[in-house]
Amino acid sequence: MAAIQFFRGIDEPVVPDIRMTRSRDGRTGQAIFVFDQPQALSPESLGDIGGMYMVDEEGQLVTREVNAKFVNGKPAALEATYTWKTPEDFERFMRFAQRYADANDLGFSQKGDQSDDGDTDSNAD
Repeated sequence: MAAIQFFRGIDEPVVPDIRMTRSRDGRTGQAIFVFDQPQALSPESLGDIGGMYMVDEEGQLVTREVNAKFVNGKPAALEATYTWKTPEDFERFMRFAQRYADANDLGFSQKGDQSDDGDTDSNAD
């Protein structure tokens, strides 16, 4: 089972919108996760968010690039960016992404054809 956590051991129930970009050679890229009204920002949350943990049977992937978005002084969203720098890191991320998509009934959609900039989106059907 694949899950995303902001506090170790506590799965975030809100499913994010995910946008991926890759360099033209496919070696590097980013996945940008946007969580609208995540439980991690609720008043009952466990404290400061130190990162986003993507956990599956292979282990975990971690990013420290997590930012809160506020509307009228109240927390509204979390945005996290996971960056990969090698084809192996990308393959590992994609294995996690497939498991997470399967666990949350997500689908992938790709903008344009394979010759564009490589943007893809993932969201709930």
